[in-house]
Amino acid sequence: MRLERASTKAVKFACVYFHYAKVVPVVGIAFSVFNDKDEWCGVITFGYGASANMGKPYGLRHGQYLELTRMALNGKQESTSKAMAIAIKLIKKQCPTIKLLISYADKGQNHKGIIYQACNWFLVDESESSGNEVFYKGKWVHDRVPNALPKEQREKLTYRKKSGKYKYLYPIDKGMVLLCKSLSKPFPKKQAQEVHLGEQLASSQKEGGSIPTLALKTGQ
Repeated sequence: MRLERASTKAVKFACVYFHYAKVVPVVGIAFSVFNDKDEWCGVITFGYGASANMGKPYGLRHGQYLELTRMALNGKQESTSKAMAIAIKLIKKQCPTIKLLISYADKGQNHKGIIYQACNWFLVDESESSGNEVFYKGKWVHDRVPNALPKEQREKLTYRKKSGKYKYLYPIDKGMVLLCKSLSKPFPKKQAQEVHLGEQLASSQKEGGSIPTLALKTGQ
C-alpha cells in the first residue's frame, strides 16, 4: 500500500462517489490511497477546520492542527487502519507545524470511530447536533445532498435531526500526549458485528469500487 498527494480531481471524485456525505470539504492536504495491486482506492483528506478557534481548547493556533475530514475509500484497500497510519506519517513529515489531528465520527451513520480506536486516537467528547439530515436513496444523508432536486420533490422527503458526533484527537507532537490522555473518555461500546468487521469499517461505500478510476490515477 502507498499514499501520495491527491489531485483536486481525485478528491472531488472520491468524496462524491465513495463517501456518504457526497460533499467535498475544504481541503488543506489530501492523499490518494493505492493498494498493493496499485489500484486507486480513494482519498484521505485533511483541512484546517470550519472554525479558526478549533484548536483553542488545546492551546493551539491556526496552522498547528488539522481536521481529518474524509476517508473516502472504495473498499479496495487491504487495510483502512494502515492507510490512516501512513497518512499520519506523511502529515508528520510534510506538515512540521502540525501538533494535533482532530476528527469526528457521525453517530447518525452508526459510526462509533472504530477505525480511530484501532489507530490509537483518543475519544474526548460526544455531542448532539442541531443540524438536519434527510432519508434519500435508501439512507440518511446530509440535508444538502438532494438540493439539486426540484422543490416539490425535496418537500416529500423525510427529514430528522442529526444524531451528533464523537470527537477524537491524535497527538502528532509528543507534547500533546498527556493533554489527550487527560481529556480521554471510554470508547463507546461496540456491537458484535462491529468487532467482527472492525478492519472493514470506514467512511466509504463499497459500491464505489465499480466506478472506473484509471483516469484519476494517471492524473495524480
